[in-house]
Amino acid sequence: MTISLKEMQDEVKKYNQPQLLAFYDKLDEEKKAELSDQISHIDFNQMENLYKEVGNTHKNTEEKIEPIEYIEKSKLTLSEIEKYTKIGAEKISQGALAIVTMAGGQGTRLGHNGPKGTFMLGLNPDKSLFQILCEQIEEANKKYNVKIPWYIMTSKENNNQTIAFFEKNNYFNYDKELIKFFMQGELPMMDKSGKILLDEKGLVKLAADGHGGVFEAMFKNGVVEDMKKRHIEWVFIGPIDNPLAKMVDEVLIGISEETHAMGAGKSIVKANPQEKVGVFCKRDGKPSVVEYTEISEDMANATDNTGELLYGESHLNCNMFSLKGIEKIGDEKLPYHVAFKKAAYMDENGQIVNPDSPNAYKFESFIFDAFSKLDKMAILRVKREDEFAPVKNKEGVDSPETSRKLYIDFMKRKNV
Repeated sequence: MTISLKEMQDEVKKYNQPQLLAFYDKLDEEKKAELSDQISHIDFNQMENLYKEVGNTHKNTEEKIEPIEYIEKSKLTLSEIEKYTKIGAEKISQGALAIVTMAGGQGTRLGHNGPKGTFMLGLNPDKSLFQILCEQIEEANKKYNVKIPWYIMTSKENNNQTIAFFEKNNYFNYDKELIKFFMQGELPMMDKSGKILLDEKGLVKLAADGHGGVFEAMFKNGVVEDMKKRHIEWVFIGPIDNPLAKMVDEVLIGISEETHAMGAGKSIVKANPQEKVGVFCKRDGKPSVVEYTEISEDMANATDNTGELLYGESHLNCNMFSLKGIEKIGDEKLPYHVAFKKAAYMDENGQIVNPDSPNAYKFESFIFDAFSKLDKMAILRVKREDEFAPVKNKEGVDSPETSRKLYIDFMKRKNV
């Protein structure tokens, strides 16, 4: 929706953000309309409140944080595995499963120019991250004689490129009617003084609102409604950057059904007590994730009577939700967390600045903040080498090299 120049002037004056219109006269008509649309959608009150929270490290010390119960997959008996597999397989064969892949990021940290999902992992023959996940879903379709719908969350930044990539690759021979793209939300970036930044084109500098925005985006873009029409009961929500993410998991669905949980998450045991990862916990009796910055040294090292870490269940961001659970979470905004990032911008002189160090606040929500809205959540501990091969860094830990090796080794074991 566009608003008049006078309405824009009044809005930016009211909230002391005059820089947003500093170069308005130099924009062409198309960009003027885009800037108008951007400003009309900014919740300036929200941005002011978010800025006020920057640097506020106060935590609610009265919160009661406790370990959460989990099931270790490798310790299930054969009869338990068979029971859960049968329950989950029945749901999948009924067409009750949908997949949501969060793919709004770019491959910048990998040195890749394009959406992260288009990154080629370096296999022989080579495959993109999108193709690897697609093949897993297609394998399940053939196994259960179903058509699993695949919903892919993009961002404004990479939506067109992502769709073009799928069209160029003929949707990896997947039924294109089963693939639906939808965009996650965005929020303006702010500088250290609380001013909203302009991007290199003179428009509002926007950044994706984090993977916690998936629920709001699913409601806004009709995804939840589409799932209802398809009689979906269970929805796997996971990231694009883990080629070993087991999206079609009979055991996870079976456990969730059997325990009447509205959501389920996968964990791997922490590599060591000091590993910088968020871990599953109970917060005031509700399922949650406690960030590593919140854990004291005593908590990090605490063990039970078997020597297991009490807070050792790393959150993989591979989650299963019942559709009822997603409806309970609703389309309300989750709390935002702040990150200090490097961001190119247009300064007050109209010059493009490419900073050498972090200069801008980005606000994002995390999917685990939705867990507390669920009464019960099942946690399944899996093996790192079977389900976790993230592609995040160009070199070293969690790089294409480590991910590729984990993926190849897993496929060798699978095909024995």
